[in-house]
Amino acid sequence: MRTKDYYQDRNLKNLEKIEYLKEELPPFAEDYFIGIENQTSTLTRLNYAYDLRIFFYFLVKKCFRNKSVRDLTLQDLESVKSTDIERFLSFLGHYEFNGNTESCNERAKARKLSSVRALYRYFFRHDKISVDNAAKVSMPKLHEKEIIRLEVNEVSDLLNCAESGTGMTPQQRAYHEHTKIRDIAILTLFLGTGIRISELVGLNNEDIDFTANSFVVTRKGGNKAILYFSEEVADALARYMAYKEDDKNTPENEHALFLSLQMKRISVRAVENLVKKYSRIVSPLKKISPHKLRATYGTQLYRETNDIYVVADVLGHKDVNTTKKHYAAISEDARRSVAGKVRLRENLKPEN
Repeated sequence: MRTKDYYQDRNLKNLEKIEYLKEELPPFAEDYFIGIENQTSTLTRLNYAYDLRIFFYFLVKKCFRNKSVRDLTLQDLESVKSTDIERFLSFLGHYEFNGNTESCNERAKARKLSSVRALYRYFFRHDKISVDNAAKVSMPKLHEKEIIRLEVNEVSDLLNCAESGTGMTPQQRAYHEHTKIRDIAILTLFLGTGIRISELVGLNNEDIDFTANSFVVTRKGGNKAILYFSEEVADALARYMAYKEDDKNTPENEHALFLSLQMKRISVRAVENLVKKYSRIVSPLKKISPHKLRATYGTQLYRETNDIYVVADVLGHKDVNTTKKHYAAISEDARRSVAGKVRLRENLKPEN
């Protein structure tokens, strides 16, 4: 049954998927998922289940060829050597699964290794296995990703594109008249507050307070936080909410702030698609996602405040190093600021 709480609905769906995936895991995995339930979110456990499914598929394909995944025991898990797990990482570079060809980059490999390590660590700490061979395997070396974000002029172009529909195909224009007020509100909220896509999709009408220009979001881990927005964001939100209220097709019992054309809570996929649609028009060489809009806001906020701790707090980062690494263009700005500090020759006269 669908409720007004996006996160409750999402958790129920995740739990259903986890139960389904357990049928493709060894029986002892049941104890593992019960054991970590109070320390992890449903989304974390779901990702673990997906990753472990591939790991056990590898084991029966390469290490225990006379067994099925459901036949694997803790004794089998204990007998897996660290070199086998290293072979697993190599296997992830190119493999077939469920009729599809898959390939993992270094970050995907690191995530799957983390999932395997967590499994081994749990059973080792609970004295179910006597050795933790996964802990002996080094994490893949992760190369720094280029920080992609919009520049100030591109932000303006993006919002103008959403307003006017310039550059759209005839088919896109047909939908644009019905969605542009909503789309402008979504883009403005991303660029004006830096919230995550799950936080945006999960917003309800009653979460918005125009008296204080604030709203309540549910952060990672389920904690609530109050964020504040500018008059520019307030105008975009108020315009959309008024438009929605005047639309006779808006369901009276729908609490979701942002609605799809089907008048249901908009999905993460739909938000990702609308961001890509507009960004491809104004900045075709950059692959802009909702997360990149968040990075754009974080960078701009740092440049305005020069306070990395404020940026970390607003973005909801527990570790300020995450903010330094992914959002604020600290190193870039620092390099630019010192460019003229070192003089090679004093009193150098300009050329005639």
